[in-house]
Amino acid sequence: MVQADGLLDLADPGFRDDPYPALAAVRDLGPLPYDDRLGVRLAASYADATEVLRSRDLGRTYTLRVPRPGRPAGEWDTFNALHEHALLEVEAPTHPRLRRLVASAFARGHVERLRPRVAELADGLLDACAARLADEGSVDVVAGYAEPLPVLVVAELLGWPAADRHLLRPWSQAIVAMYELDPTPEAEAAARAAADAFAAYVVELARERSVRPADDLVSDLVAVRDAGDRLSEAELVATVVLLLNAGHEASVNGLGNGLVSWLAASSPAAPVEPLVEEMLRHDAPLQLFERTVGRPCTVAGVDLEPGERVAALLGAANRDPARFERPDVFDPRRTAPHLSFGAGVHFCLGAPLARLELQVSLGALLRRWPALDLVSATRRPTFVLRGWSEVRVRPSVGADRA
Repeated sequence: MVQADGLLDLADPGFRDDPYPALAAVRDLGPLPYDDRLGVRLAASYADATEVLRSRDLGRTYTLRVPRPGRPAGEWDTFNALHEHALLEVEAPTHPRLRRLVASAFARGHVERLRPRVAELADGLLDACAARLADEGSVDVVAGYAEPLPVLVVAELLGWPAADRHLLRPWSQAIVAMYELDPTPEAEAAARAAADAFAAYVVELARERSVRPADDLVSDLVAVRDAGDRLSEAELVATVVLLLNAGHEASVNGLGNGLVSWLAASSPAAPVEPLVEEMLRHDAPLQLFERTVGRPCTVAGVDLEPGERVAALLGAANRDPARFERPDVFDPRRTAPHLSFGAGVHFCLGAPLARLELQVSLGALLRRWPALDLVSATRRPTFVLRGWSEVRVRPSVGADRA
């Protein structure tokens, strides 16, 4: 077994800025090397990561129960419940049952019906960006466009009251901050408060929709039935929170990462659909997806024992030269599928919504300014959820149609 201390130094600013050389070095070590510092095996090739994601011998049952040893437990009950009942964190027999119910609610046309509304929201945000551009000479497309748009879209999808939509983004950002290593005490306190407030709000909204249903996803999640089965209140709340958190992060970081990759590469224009897929591949919004061995098995030719942790490194897999020609080059003409939405039973249920958001938002941006220059970009100090905190752009000469 290949074993080393600190194959990935997640605290190193240089690694966070550009992890791909280190990820390539891990991939060169062969199947599932073990990182002593992280206590996890690493699947860095496309084939190995795919096998880790698809293996039924590896599970995703929620084990990250907080607080850590020595800290009060009761105040984390809501945070833990949001994960213990989330589709992303459970396995059979709960997972297929829960996915079937949630997919049934999604199947009622909620995603595609949003397309005109997403375009309308995107144009409104771009109007505000254009006003700032006139004053500042450049515009931050993360703060002004990529961050607010998916929150507004999820709010539309859920039927969230307009007066309270400003609550969603801070709640999401506080909760997902816990997915990085060693969050600060301040981040922990913010995550607890956000989980409590978010869950309480969803409970009340669901109860209201049970009495006065509307044409929205919360109403359908309340009403969905399958052979007499239904979502429990805890499952419904966890599903709504997951939809915001996962969908928000994927869309924000997908657009921000993708724009920086594309503009920095000076890649030629391309149709929006393949351009979005290459944005997701080249700098994956989610870099690591961890699973735990449930029973003795062999994955990628490596014998594994129950309790071992294995992480699929999605960004590394998406740049595997065995799968992609010149993988470090941004090329929207690629056709091989990436792993940014996962694979297997946990393939992202919200992928169609994320793709719709990214295609519509990128298309609207390029209609407004057909050519853009990258002015500056500031990286977020995270790895698992990889993104930029600021991406400033300006139209190239002659690109502003306004």
